[in-house]
Amino acid sequence: MRRRDFLAAPAVAALQEPAAVLIDPAPRFEVSPWLYMQFMEPLGVTDSSVEAAWDYEQDDWRKSFVAATRDLGPQVLRWGGLYSRYYRWREGVGPAAQRPWMRNYVWGGKETNRVGTGEFVDLCRRVGAEPLMCVNFEGDGEARYRNTKEGDRTAGVQEAAEWVSYANDPSDRLRRSHGIAEPLGIRLWQLGNETSYGNATFSKDQSIAKTIEFARAMRARDKSVQLIGWGDRGREGYWAPDLVARAGEWIDLVAFHMMGQSPQRKDTVLRAPRYQREPEQAWTELLELAARQERRLGEMIDAAGREKGVAITEGHLSLPPHNANPLLLEWMTAVYHARSLNAYLRRGDRVKIATIADFEGNRWTVNAMLLQVPGGACYLTPAGAVARLFRHHTGAHGVSLGNLPEGLDAVATRSANKVFVHAVNTAYGRAVEASFAVRGMKVSGGRVFQIAPQDLRTMAVADAPDAFSSVEAALPATARWRFPAGAVAAVELELA
Repeated sequence: MRRRDFLAAPAVAALQEPAAVLIDPAPRFEVSPWLYMQFMEPLGVTDSSVEAAWDYEQDDWRKSFVAATRDLGPQVLRWGGLYSRYYRWREGVGPAAQRPWMRNYVWGGKETNRVGTGEFVDLCRRVGAEPLMCVNFEGDGEARYRNTKEGDRTAGVQEAAEWVSYANDPSDRLRRSHGIAEPLGIRLWQLGNETSYGNATFSKDQSIAKTIEFARAMRARDKSVQLIGWGDRGREGYWAPDLVARAGEWIDLVAFHMMGQSPQRKDTVLRAPRYQREPEQAWTELLELAARQERRLGEMIDAAGREKGVAITEGHLSLPPHNANPLLLEWMTAVYHARSLNAYLRRGDRVKIATIADFEGNRWTVNAMLLQVPGGACYLTPAGAVARLFRHHTGAHGVSLGNLPEGLDAVATRSANKVFVHAVNTAYGRAVEASFAVRGMKVSGGRVFQIAPQDLRTMAVADAPDAFSSVEAALPATARWRFPAGAVAAVELELA
């Protein structure tokens, strides 16, 4: 008897049908309105990134880029990264023709500063995202930025405070002289970026002391700002416990980066092109990395303690060769990205900001969105497609679920009379079937939004920008669904 005939036989099904995935509709926590973040950083000659998103002919953001970003739906866009160590914000405001170029010391080449604070906030407003600025935290302590050929590229407490005033003070003279009458309303600011990585930056004690100094000065300009302090690990372990103990009153969230998500096996098949010959083994290793990511997330949450929320302001899957492995463009990697976002949402009581890729560019395969240059379509990688799907189908409160069938990873949220289930079939080469029930309530209907390419090696390419669009279908009256191999889905359950 074929599997579909087996399911259609009521008498047999009554005996052997597995129990439904059971969802407890009681709210456990509020899902953060900032959870789904994208990270934007000018990357010089490494990836034209921000410059590639700007249309110099129209002197505006590329229309295709804005439309694609609005569809992606990030709740937060972050500006900065390592670039913030030598970024001087005043060089990116005022008349565009008068803005000086700057050298990109980490990523090579030069930046025009055509995109600065005003343009970035304008993009955020157009796409419905909250802006997050990463300040120049005295170059994170790196001495080399104090004495460059172009002068001192570090910036201190005063410059950060004045940036807050420029953005948020209704009467700020400099901003108003630039023709911007209304405040830009930037609430989120990160202090320090990867400050604990390596030996060239501030020590833990120095960084915590600087965090207090910066926070005090910035809050003096606007007490409503939300400040994110650096708490990731260094040589002496995680900085978060001491950061919270000594500077907790000055910060709202603790920043970590989910970096180092790279193959751990010496005989890994994830290095291109070996994975092409052994795709099933590559799938196994991707799931190993996802499990490792979730364990690391637990460490971060424990380090931050109960008082502060966690902000994963950078993080991505990085496969050799660095930023050029084509596997990152193939749907097979969606299993890692979906598992990662599920892990963040599972711990949504503590995780307030999360990201699984760099935002956009035209070279790096760790991007969520790729841009054709100099013009053309903007299209999503597997990471971006998964982020878009889950972002648009997430409830306001986290709820519990259990009794998952083997091979299905899932997490659930709820808004009013609707439950949202984010599901990923982690079983290579076979479908997984599941039905859904809600404790104490009746499922009256629903929809399934699913991405399930027949070939798991389907790749994101400019000629097929919609390759990873979701397909919508009605949920059967049985509330049962068959998830094809490699499928990532958002199931919406209507409650009576």
